[in-house]
Amino acid sequence: MGAGKTTIGRSLARRLGWDFVDADAEIERRSGVDIARIFEREGEPGFRRRECFTMENLTHRDKIVLATGGGVVLNDDNRIALGRGFCIYIHSPIEIQLERTSRNNRRPLLQVKDPKAKLESLFEERDPLYREVADAVVDSVRDHPRAMVDKMLAALPPEWRPQPEQTGDGKA
Repeated sequence: MGAGKTTIGRSLARRLGWDFVDADAEIERRSGVDIARIFEREGEPGFRRRECFTMENLTHRDKIVLATGGGVVLNDDNRIALGRGFCIYIHSPIEIQLERTSRNNRRPLLQVKDPKAKLESLFEERDPLYREVADAVVDSVRDHPRAMVDKMLAALPPEWRPQPEQTGDGKA
């Protein structure tokens, strides 16, 4: 949460020439309501069911960069779904997550008295699961999104990386 998945994912997709899909935005589009409302009406279990269904569908698509919600790894089926592609875990320190999420009231899990303690608890639970499923881990400290995308491109299998433009004389 707050690692920059959407911002960086959009940039990565653009560099690859692929589609970008934000799983949470897709859940909202399909349900017609925002994530906060889903949490209000159905609780976290209801949201996680919707998330699992969405992940099952999205991970069968080719040439997409998929930004997931932070808790996607909590479900065994979602971790299997993530294994269909190349999974990059954006590891972000708690302090940065707190800074990036502090002014956003659209994050239901952080609507608590001590958001830092909540982020720490979520990190303890999720970090090992992300590391289990990730094909690569990219650390995000305060890197510019372009630098993050460069790190991700370097981590991808060579056949997925964009090819340099040809100049017409056979030179890149």
